[in-house]
Amino acid sequence: MAEPIIELKGVSKAFGNNVVLDEADLTLYQGEALAIIGPSGTGKSTILRIIAGLLAPDAGEVYIQGQQRKGLIEDAADPISIGMVFQQAALFDSLTVEENVGFLLYQHSQLSRSQIRELVNQKLEMVGLTGVGDRYPSELSGGMRKRVSFARAIMSNPDNVKDSPAVLLYDEPTAGLDPIASTVIENLIRQLQCTTGVCSTYAIVTHQDSTIRRTADRIVFLYQGKVQWEGSVKDIDTSDNPLIQQFFSGNVEGPIQVIG
Repeated sequence: MAEPIIELKGVSKAFGNNVVLDEADLTLYQGEALAIIGPSGTGKSTILRIIAGLLAPDAGEVYIQGQQRKGLIEDAADPISIGMVFQQAALFDSLTVEENVGFLLYQHSQLSRSQIRELVNQKLEMVGLTGVGDRYPSELSGGMRKRVSFARAIMSNPDNVKDSPAVLLYDEPTAGLDPIASTVIENLIRQLQCTTGVCSTYAIVTHQDSTIRRTADRIVFLYQGKVQWEGSVKDIDTSDNPLIQQFFSGNVEGPIQVIG
């Protein structure tokens, strides 16, 4: 059995009177591709932000490679680096692609501009975007902006090996994309895991059936603040769990409450 790289134990989080996570447990193992699925508003993105150290739980414990995290990522460094790809790409509109991808190195390294540019070009080539470094985000398609955000997430400082991400977190990476662009992104996620050796472990939040089936090894279903089901991609079509049956059939009748 692979070693746990991230563990959430009894994690709770509320926003005002809205309890999003209710003593939730979740484990991400070394080398696996985990999909976190469930209806909208059930805390999937919240879990990613807690894992990334961008949000602190109200209760419960977060362990990163066996070490308990106290507070946020800015309070104390984790034993490994965690990269995150946000749903809307979250690029700086006033910066070029090169400046976006190399942002952290420009801000927090002693590397020369030419060295950073070379590293940026390497990462852009990995995501299939050679030659777009001088463009601005507004000049790119939605799928291209997503790939730029991937390149930024896997950027690391060669003078500090610990900066290389050991885990990548993807928040709805194919949201708003057409089926062909979605396939490009799905293939890229697997390529970054299996072919380039960039990062072998990731968690992905998604609603999209093709993305779940193409990018996940294991699936956890989050509903009412807890993990209600887990299994492999193959288990989707044979599960007798009514939550899974309703979610993948799109049926409005079932245990999942339809809002509105």
